[in-house]
Amino acid sequence: MKKSFLNQSKPMLTVMLQCETPEVAIGRIRNANCLGADAYGLQVETLKPEYQNPATYKKIFSEGKGRPFYVTYYRNKNNCGKTDEELAEGLVTLAERGATLCDVMGDMFCRHPEELTEDETAIKKQMDLIDRLHQKGAEVLMSSHVLKYTPAERVLEIALAQKRRGADIIKIVTGADSMEQQLENLRITDLLKRELGAPFLFLSGGECSIHRRLGIKLGCCMSLCVYEHDALSTPAQPLLTTMKTVRDTIDF
Repeated sequence: MKKSFLNQSKPMLTVMLQCETPEVAIGRIRNANCLGADAYGLQVETLKPEYQNPATYKKIFSEGKGRPFYVTYYRNKNNCGKTDEELAEGLVTLAERGATLCDVMGDMFCRHPEELTEDETAIKKQMDLIDRLHQKGAEVLMSSHVLKYTPAERVLEIALAQKRRGADIIKIVTGADSMEQQLENLRITDLLKRELGAPFLFLSGGECSIHRRLGIKLGCCMSLCVYEHDALSTPAQPLLTTMKTVRDTIDF
């Protein structure tokens, strides 16, 4: 039976892969398999265009040895010229080729500064896409990269909007530029656990890093981490070895 990102007994350690070639991605997967990775996050948009195809996806997914894959297909330079409709079709292809969890941008089909469109036509298209992905057997995460400190009321509002659109997992990325904001983000994490009624991933960037590490102890369903840092990896994402220690040895 295909493994899931849902209903897990403990937060999943998901190793993100931002790689230009499948060979680099496969090397990282093989190394991270040995260090206890639970799942992988393939950021397809970072692959060179010639590798964004079903054969490559199948090759990379097979290296997980049964571990589930979370996939993103965000707008970026490698996808320059692709419409959101084309990116959506790319997600469907990924679901068909074995991706477990597909990331639908919260402003897909109509851009918004907080990455959560309010356009009714775009929302309907998002919901239709989510239905298609579910029909392919995939789970769906909706993401909103706000990338700035956001009050609790707005975070919960975004989360509930994503839930209403049919997302299985809610993902919101805000920011924290002071210890006070970071501590508030920890409180918001607990608020989401109590009020949302759905699996979620609440992250923040900025100068402080505690939230990224302790979120899984307060309700986040997984950790987005890396095997190693390089020029393409997200600096804020902690190492797999760090997050395994946090998850398995910090008890509170």
